[in-house]
Amino acid sequence: MSIESTISESPPLLIRAFEQADEQDVVRLWHACDLTVPWNDPFKDIQRKLRVQGDLFLVGLLEERLVCTVMAGYEGHRGWINYLAVAPELRRNGIGRRIMAEAEARLRELDCPKINLQIRRSNTQAVDFYRSLGFLEDYSISMGKRLVSD
Repeated sequence: MSIESTISESPPLLIRAFEQADEQDVVRLWHACDLTVPWNDPFKDIQRKLRVQGDLFLVGLLEERLVCTVMAGYEGHRGWINYLAVAPELRRNGIGRRIMAEAEARLRELDCPKINLQIRRSNTQAVDFYRSLGFLEDYSISMGKRLVSD
């Protein structure tokens, strides 16, 4: 499935599922957006996502240039958002809102009742962005446990 945005004041954005040929561009974008961390191998993260709801790994293209990504998922109780990235020089043009709207639409099609996401506390721009989309801070503790060391 792919859609083309029709928002007139914004550049045309083609949103579609990730294709293997996108891999290098995706990882470059994630590095440019400071989304990678030493303990997560982005190439392994991509391959893992493709094994589980790969159709919810979305990319956005402007004139054939990959400019945004989002990994969405649904495990039957909550939806999750990971790796939302927009090319730094293109931020504040509605691109992040459009790819998030597509991710939300696909999660709604699965009857997903709520979306969760995690943001590093130091990433105040991301916090502000998600708040502008209607996300609220949950009063819960996020915990994690590594099962695989990358």
